[in-house]
Amino acid sequence: MAASLSPVAPFTGGGAAANKISIHVQSPGVIAIVPRRCNPLRAKSIVEDSIPKRFVSAYAVSGSAGADTSSMVEGTYDSLDSVLVYDLNGNEVRISDLWKERKAVVAFARHFGCVLCRKRADYLAAVKDKMDAAGVSLVLIGPGSIDQARKFSEQTKFKGEVYADPSHSSYKALNLVSGVSTTFTPGAGLKIIQAYVEGYRQDWALSFEKDTRTRGGWQQGGIIVAGPGKNNISYLHKDKEAGDDPNIDEILKACCLQGS
Repeated sequence: MAASLSPVAPFTGGGAAANKISIHVQSPGVIAIVPRRCNPLRAKSIVEDSIPKRFVSAYAVSGSAGADTSSMVEGTYDSLDSVLVYDLNGNEVRISDLWKERKAVVAFARHFGCVLCRKRADYLAAVKDKMDAAGVSLVLIGPGSIDQARKFSEQTKFKGEVYADPSHSSYKALNLVSGVSTTFTPGAGLKIIQAYVEGYRQDWALSFEKDTRTRGGWQQGGIIVAGPGKNNISYLHKDKEAGDDPNIDEILKACCLQGS
């Protein structure tokens, strides 16, 4: 796997060429997609961290999380209750207040420059009308600064609420996975190609900003359905690799079906 490369022009082709690429690490959290005429895509094997079996409250776990339990990690609610995030105006918000008085679908982005996170934002916004009809709010949280969150919101025109988590505390509280081996996988590489073909682009400037570089950029995200009630998380999906979106029907079932 190559390292310390200069940025390259994004790959926009499709067809057979899409299966002949190499993925290079340019800088933490930044992916360069380079078309090749030979050699198949190679990436390190996925190394999945074992999930602690410390559980108390019932909730639904997405199969993509690799979990075989239906309980919430002990202490997670208390940890989340101490997490502070920031809205686009810089106002401090306790994260559990985002679902204390309402039900919400809360998506956690890898980072604000991530091409796959931009696709996820659209993926969720496409069914926002169904969430609205069910009285469910749509929220996206990213590990980064308020300024990064503003730029993401301006660029994507995301229909939901956007918050910044500069300390990455919510990711730690939910035990979302992180690591190079969960970022550069064959599956993630193909999803990146598909996103580029569909017109999505990595924001290189946001990806190279200090917060993303110094913290590694290898953080994976997830999606929860929570509330009403700060200790009520009814669904949790932990991305096992970059671009690991759950089936949208799975999310709608958790958030919007009557009696859910």
